[in-house]
Amino acid sequence: MNVTLMDYFPILELPEEIQALVVERVAGNSFTDLYGLRASCKTMKALAERSRVNHFYDVLSVPRRLNMPPELFKTCYAERNPSTLYMKGVQFFFTFNLQEEGLAFMKLAADEGYERAVYTYAMTRKIFWGDEEYFARFTRESVVRIGKLVRSLKWAWGLSHSDEFLAKRDEFISTVVPSFYSCQCVPVMERDWVLWYIENSKGDKMCNRCFWIKELGLFFREFEPMSVIMDTREW
Repeated sequence: MNVTLMDYFPILELPEEIQALVVERVAGNSFTDLYGLRASCKTMKALAERSRVNHFYDVLSVPRRLNMPPELFKTCYAERNPSTLYMKGVQFFFTFNLQEEGLAFMKLAADEGYERAVYTYAMTRKIFWGDEEYFARFTRESVVRIGKLVRSLKWAWGLSHSDEFLAKRDEFISTVVPSFYSCQCVPVMERDWVLWYIENSKGDKMCNRCFWIKELGLFFREFEPMSVIMDTREW
């Protein structure tokens, strides 16, 4: 027997404006669940097809097997969808070297509360301008979780970072990483001067400064620019 969300949660008994809010929240949480809800009845299908819903998709969480059509990215961007603003910001900043425009797009997505954007914007501000303001928005647990999510996205397709980013990384390794190992906040378990194993070098009780050095090291090591296979300038 097929059991659906409708069997557990009688959405159709709610006022229409509440039904619309439910659909929007489902769109933000799971693309797959939205399609299941959309297929459940004509009312849900109509609500799911409203243009407003396109604002809430996290296009970076859509399973690749669904092959999201390129036109849907444009449609979502037209609705100021935070995940598409983030994509545009990352590509403009790290791929096209349009730093002012890219940073502005990332900030728009961050101000919408899009976690990937808040994290990447915070790291970018720190690396390029020494600004740590956004670090205060994270707990250690949240930055570890979101950082893994952001860095797991492999979309460079052979594209390398800019010379400026690589120079910042080399400067970080030569001037900041040594202070990570010289700090005596906790014992050093393993030394690594080129970021390969920096996450294994100290325990969880390290001081706040060392924690952020470790997170910046992971960003330098694993974050990829976005290839031009999908050119967000066309949106």
